[in-house]
Amino acid sequence: MKANKNQKERKHRVLILGASGFLGNSIYKELCSYFNTFGTYATATKVYSKNKHFFHYNIDEDDVFEILDIVKPDIIISALRGDFSKQVLVHKHLTEYLSAHQCKLIFLSSANVFDAYSKFPSYEFDKTLTHSVYGHFKIKIENMLLRLPKSKVAILRLPMVFGKHSPRTQDIIQNLKYNEPIEVFPNLIINVTTDSKVTQQIHYIINRNKSGIFHLGSKDLVHHDDFIKELIDALGQQNPVYKNVYTTNEERYLAVLPKDNLLPRHLQLESKEIVLELKI
Repeated sequence: MKANKNQKERKHRVLILGASGFLGNSIYKELCSYFNTFGTYATATKVYSKNKHFFHYNIDEDDVFEILDIVKPDIIISALRGDFSKQVLVHKHLTEYLSAHQCKLIFLSSANVFDAYSKFPSYEFDKTLTHSVYGHFKIKIENMLLRLPKSKVAILRLPMVFGKHSPRTQDIIQNLKYNEPIEVFPNLIINVTTDSKVTQQIHYIINRNKSGIFHLGSKDLVHHDDFIKELIDALGQQNPVYKNVYTTNEERYLAVLPKDNLLPRHLQLESKEIVLELKI
């Protein structure tokens, strides 16, 4: 009985690949107080090079197996960025590691795996189809992971991610500062999320040992231009300059809605909550 208790209390060893990026770093900050959390960084800075829980990892040159052998993770979270073909190779190595070890991979995918569909929003078990290079690369990794036992993989498909320090929000703030036009897509229907909500959802998925495919977007759908304008209002900016971009004459969807793998209500969100979070 004592052995079982000790086993239950043992902290997960979590490795975040890409922990110095916007989303990867948000995940690290959420998890590091609860698990033995490690991360990789690509560009050497004092913040990371002096932290013994961070490993320098250059996707073009370094061998991911070296870090895996040191950390011996129970859970790997892939938030990598970089060359698509190199990322595919890294995930091939990760699948080899998962096949040989008691370990789970949480892969951050994208709504772009459905960007060839324009008439409807997409749900967890819809067939993926893309016209973009980015979507194709995400599908390639997803298909690789789906060949593993289901218990070893969680695929998290994300829509556009916002947050106070997100690249999208910072780009908008910069454009406003210099009176540059902000691109909006009036015919694009999307759902959205924030880094803070995604990190909470990942924490829950780890705690409850969930696996499978999850769509982590807001429950509601919004037009891209309406959402960006509401966001800018929340930032307290006046007289912004907009550039309307029409990629089609008809409305098109790029939204990942949850249906089969629903998370608890407190981990679901609506787009208005994101605007409130960013409000000055």
